[in-house]
Amino acid sequence: MEKILSGKAFAFGNNVDTDQIYPGRFVELTDVEDIAKHTMEGADTEFVKQVSTGDFIIGGTNFGCGSSREHAAICLKAVGVGAIIAESFARIFYRNAINLGVPLLVCPEILKVVHTGDTLHVNLLSGEIRNEKGVIAHIEPLSEYVFHILECGGIKPLIKQQMQA
Repeated sequence: MEKILSGKAFAFGNNVDTDQIYPGRFVELTDVEDIAKHTMEGADTEFVKQVSTGDFIIGGTNFGCGSSREHAAICLKAVGVGAIIAESFARIFYRNAINLGVPLLVCPEILKVVHTGDTLHVNLLSGEIRNEKGVIAHIEPLSEYVFHILECGGIKPLIKQQMQA
């Protein structure tokens, strides 16, 4: 896993729920490519046309609230989101995303300093978020265990690695 992430920001507000991330009317889809086509459709119908691998989703408080559907994390990983940076996350969404290998970074007041279209560089080791003007914010450090899960690409690859050791 890269220690310095770079990409464009897509800012959303507070309480972005799983139905905005991945609308429930598409839960019958099982192919990851089909699932990816509906990423963030409940919040921004143009998102999948604009996002590139490595880009960031920026959220306020309680990002990922709502249902426990894993599709919300699956679709974000499928479109190549580099990380989600929010003021706080809903507990179940946090576990689903980390378990799938999607970095979730807590940064109080991130919505006050980052806007859609900003280019960001996030150093996971130092915790710094930079834009073209310099350091603009700091993320809360990831626990060693969470960082290890992310380095392995998710909880299943971690367990597989441990079983082979």
